[in-house]
This record gives sequence, C-alpha cells and structure tokens, in this order.
Amino acid sequence: MNISVIGSGFSGLSAAAYLAKKGHKVSVYEKNETIGGRARMFTQDGFMFDMGPSWYWMPEVFEKFFKDHGSSVNEHYDLVRLDPSYQVFFEDEKLEIPADYESLLMVFEKLEKGGADKLNRFLQSAKLKYDAAMTGPVKLPGMSFTELFQPKIVKSALHLKLTQSFSEYVRKQFNSSKIHQLLEFPILFLGSSPTKIPALYSMLNYADMKLGTWYPMGGMYKIIEGFERVVKSYGVDFHTSAPVEAITVNAGNANALKLQNDTIATDLIVAGADYHHVERNLLPSDLWQYTDKYWDSRDMAPSAIIMYLGVKGQIPGLLHHNLFFDEPYQAHLDTINIIKDWPENPLFYVSNPSKTDPSVAPAGYENLFVLIPTTPGLLNEYDNLKEHYLKIVVGRIKKQTGVDISDRIVVKKFFMPNDFVNDYNAFKGNAYGLANTLMQTHFLKPRMKHKKINNLFFTGQLTVPGPGVPPTILSGEIVASLINNN
Repeated sequence: MNISVIGSGFSGLSAAAYLAKKGHKVSVYEKNETIGGRARMFTQDGFMFDMGPSWYWMPEVFEKFFKDHGSSVNEHYDLVRLDPSYQVFFEDEKLEIPADYESLLMVFEKLEKGGADKLNRFLQSAKLKYDAAMTGPVKLPGMSFTELFQPKIVKSALHLKLTQSFSEYVRKQFNSSKIHQLLEFPILFLGSSPTKIPALYSMLNYADMKLGTWYPMGGMYKIIEGFERVVKSYGVDFHTSAPVEAITVNAGNANALKLQNDTIATDLIVAGADYHHVERNLLPSDLWQYTDKYWDSRDMAPSAIIMYLGVKGQIPGLLHHNLFFDEPYQAHLDTINIIKDWPENPLFYVSNPSKTDPSVAPAGYENLFVLIPTTPGLLNEYDNLKEHYLKIVVGRIKKQTGVDISDRIVVKKFFMPNDFVNDYNAFKGNAYGLANTLMQTHFLKPRMKHKKINNLFFTGQLTVPGPGVPPTILSGEIVASLINNN
C-alpha cells in the first residue's frame, strides 16, 4: 500500500518507520526546508540552536523506538544524564535539583519538615500512575471509551486520580509553595493551569525525579537525524519544501495529495501536521468532523515566545536547564490562563546547552534558548514586544547571576506565536497542542481515524496521547498499529 505522511515531526517520523517496517511504501511530505517539525535546528555564525524541544525525559521511549527498528540509542547519539538535572531561581534563593535521589530528598527536607518522607510517598504513587498509564491508556488509540474497560486498566484506575486536580493533589501533600512550583512546572510548560490538569500527571514528576533528565550530545536534532536514518533504512522517500495544499476525496476515500505543482496519488494518508489545519484547510467543509464551536472551546496548552541567543563570554551562574520562578508564580498562571494576556512579569525557562556540549557554540561563547509561556491565540506580533521581553530576560539573568549579557549578544533570533502559525500551521499559535485536561483525555481528544474518510488518519500532539516528545513518538506508533491492524 502506498502511504503518504504529512509532516516530519517526531510523530510523522515514528509513524513512517512503523508503517514502512510492515512493508508499506511510505513517502513523507514536509512543508519546511528541513525535516523535524518543531524539533528543527538552525545554525548561525558557529552556533547550533535546537528550535523546539530541549528536555529529554522518559529515555525508555526513545530506546524502545530504536530497538523496535533493530538499533539502539547509542548507535545514533551519545546520551548523558545531567547532574544537577536543572536549577530553579526563586526570588530569595536558588535551588539545584540533583540527579542523585538521596540528595534530592535532602533538598525537600530543607524546604519542608518531613519533605523527604512526603516526596517518597508522592513518587511511589507517581510511579504507580506512570506504570499504569504507560502500559495502558497511553498506548491506546482513543477510538472509544470502551477501550478503558480492559481489566488491567480498570484495576489501575484507582491509582490514576483522574478526578482530582494536580494542584489540589500536590497541596494536600506539601505545604511549601516552592515545592508546589517545583512539582507543577511541567504542567505550566506542557499543559494548562494545574487546577485544570488531573493528578494523573504527577507521573511527569516520576519521569523527572526518578528517570532523570538527559541530553543527546550534539543537540536534540541528533534524535531527528537518528529517526531519519531509521526511516530511510526502509526506503521511505522524503519530500521537503513540499507543503500539501489539499487532499482530494472520492466516495469516502482520500486518493491524492495536491502539492503546488503536482498531484500525488495515494492509498492512505497519515496527517502528522496540525490537526485543525488539515481539517479546515486541506479538506472541503462538508468533510469536517468538528465545528468551529468545538475548536474554539478547546483548552490549548501554552504558546510561547522563544529567543535564540548567542552570547560572548561565559555566564557562570547558569546550568544547562534553568527555571526563572523569581516573580509571582500565580500571577503568570492567571495571566495566560484566565486573563489571557501577555504576562507582565513572566516566569521563563533558559536552556544553556553549551554548559554540557561545547559543540553547540564557538569557543568562548554561550548558546541560550529562552522560552516564555504565553496565551495561545495572541497573534498580534510587534517588534517592540520582542525587545521588551528580551530586556526583561536579560535583566533577570543579571539579577540572578550577576552577569550582564546585554552588550554581549552576538546572535539574536526570535520565534513568536505567529511563527508557530507560519511554520507549523499551529492552531492559535499553540506550542504544545491540547492541554491534558480531564475533558481532553483519551477518547475525548480529536480522533486518530477520520469519521468521514475511511483512509485518513491523524497523529501528533493534538490527538492521543498528547503533547511532549515521548507522547508524540508513541502517537506515531499507535496510529501505525491502528492502520496495520485495520
């Protein structure tokens, strides 16, 4: 069967690999000049910048992908565990989060009396959620709620805490506001307000604090290159600078992709591009599955302002991963989730990979990736907004490290919410897809298989399992299994 995959992000590459392994003839169509989707990279003046994902969690998901295709992670890149995993700047102190678990317990005990014992209990429960999810719901296609009635899943349901909010769950176990922020930060960057996300997602804390934070030497794009080698080993064809302009459908079956100067016949399509874009822009309106009201009511994960900065000299106070929580935490959450405006005193994240990997910056320089979570849907782009937030970031780095980089920035590039729309056709400029709220979990997400078109399937962060690199890798595997078993 000739299968066309739209998009070459992690989900598209994963789907292509698993489909080609089964003997299908697979072709991948990518609108941008290079593959990788949000995980692209760019180089300038000796700097190498990963444009999107920068956290490497859940290493077993990556290892399983390569193992399923006859290789291993270490055949494609050198993976190192970061220690400290990351650091958090609060207004009155800096906390380093050690990779060693016994040392981490001491940090929690310092933050709160009995914190070590509380963390042990919290992570024991988080492991149960992680194991239950990874062996059950996370691997299901979400075609029907009846999928969840499997005995193993029903038995584990009590551990999942689906009806309790993450915020409530954390606050019942810990009193320290700093611990609250430490445990909630993955939700802030990948989900929505912790008051809307189920306690199930404490499994991310297990992934963080037990499974560890890792880094592929050479940058996150090394993973994409590894996936590309796997996919090409099956004879998959790649077509870059090839945006799909329409999908032609006849008698309930998609039969071709329309490109700018070509029409490609196909037996089946896997859309790894933005789900909303594929429905609204590539299909006629009578074949839309979801109404405007449906899409407008979706709770989106944050968009983001991203800065790529090449800096002359060293910044001693930064580690590889740095969270700047030195301004009021709740104010930022309320601004982007309730007020829905640009944050005035934002929380932000700084990745400084040259601390670990000298290859990503020239000798004597630092490579910085800065991400500020923002409200999805704010698509008015102003140049003064870029410089305004850069000034805030530079000022806060100076405040926390004593290093002023304002006159040392030699490379500067911004990626704004509008760029997510322009480069990825992202609905409302989202950076991470749908928030993992209870009402947007599993079968309540947009379907993997189109309701009206027999041979059109979807993969990626707007369908199951959800946002993040490991889930999108799994999404590609799931949709391939759905097709292969159809």
